[in-house]
Amino acid sequence: MSHSTHPSPDAHRERILVVRNRYIGDTLLAIPFLRNLRLHFPDAKIDVLVEAGSGSVLAECPYKDELITWQRPAKSNGLMPTSLGNILDNASRLRDRGYTRTYLLKRSFSSGLLVWLAGIPHRVGGSFQGRHLLLTKSLPIASTRHEAEHFLDLLRGDGIEVDDGHNENWTSEAAADRVAEVLADLPVGRPRVFLAPKASNSIREWPLDRMAAAADWLVSQRHCEICFCGAPRDIAAHDAIRNLMQPEHREHVHDFSKDLRLDETGAFLAKMDLYVGVDTGLAHLAASYRTPVVVLFGPSDPNQWHPWGTPYEVVRGRHLRQRWGHRWSQWQAARSKTRLRWPLGDATMEDISVEQVTEAAERLLLAVRPPVVLSPPKFQQRTRSPMPIGN
Repeated sequence: MSHSTHPSPDAHRERILVVRNRYIGDTLLAIPFLRNLRLHFPDAKIDVLVEAGSGSVLAECPYKDELITWQRPAKSNGLMPTSLGNILDNASRLRDRGYTRTYLLKRSFSSGLLVWLAGIPHRVGGSFQGRHLLLTKSLPIASTRHEAEHFLDLLRGDGIEVDDGHNENWTSEAAADRVAEVLADLPVGRPRVFLAPKASNSIREWPLDRMAAAADWLVSQRHCEICFCGAPRDIAAHDAIRNLMQPEHREHVHDFSKDLRLDETGAFLAKMDLYVGVDTGLAHLAASYRTPVVVLFGPSDPNQWHPWGTPYEVVRGRHLRQRWGHRWSQWQAARSKTRLRWPLGDATMEDISVEQVTEAAERLLLAVRPPVVLSPPKFQQRTRSPMPIGN
């Protein structure tokens, strides 16, 4: 049997791997990067290495070809599943795919080692991932720059022009239909506010009694419906907030945590009028659908993690504790003439008042829609002023 000596149509096609595994928010902020990468390489195969759970938020992204899951063994003996053996196994799997270039949006030594072992010839990432050994092009990363801009900077540093970096997201028809079904019984004409009280780290969480007080205000003063939709482990906190609210307001609280999967939560957030919650991946998910966001910041830096591409308000404790790292970053920002919108330092969630949150919510709700009128105003008899008589 004779074999053709002509190269296959894909022989000179770029095969690109984007590494952005781990958390939901970080993964979502890669969307502007993926759009610009696709614009520059319209015919390339573009795959994204993601985490098993959080990667689903990119399921409907049209700029990628395939989501590849970082395969991790179950934890054993208290050891984290990022061992050298696991990296070698995943590198072998990636090597077989024949990638020609990779961009590391995950800034870690293990990610750099993975793509180096996979033999990908063009490797672009942040400078601290291994300036000479692991990367073929390492680019400086400013710690105070927004994470979405960090990603776009990798393209700029690789000679690729980028657009305005706007945010976007998509939902499947099935997810949209499911959300319409679960929301069908909510009152019509009342603003829907998504409340997010839980974070992966408890130091990012706001006291539940204050969250309940803010929810009371939203119901009584802005006639809102309060909606929860988190992981099953969050339901106890949702119930606690509802029980801390005024009894007459509890009928306006709805928990859909058992009704929707993560890949449906985006379609749910797209139907909300406002997000109010702590600094978590759900805030970035809401922002990707242009839902206005009030986000409460504690120890994390809003310069790097504020909502991207949507109307937003950052609420932060007023007392900051500066560590040496903050002073170093502030000096670097001043040296590069980078304007910091928020001062650097560790804040505590305990310093955030209910009034700060409700005032921020009020500003965004008024920008989105006028106040809800639940009943016609009472008619008031007006007396006509006497017509002035000319001289």
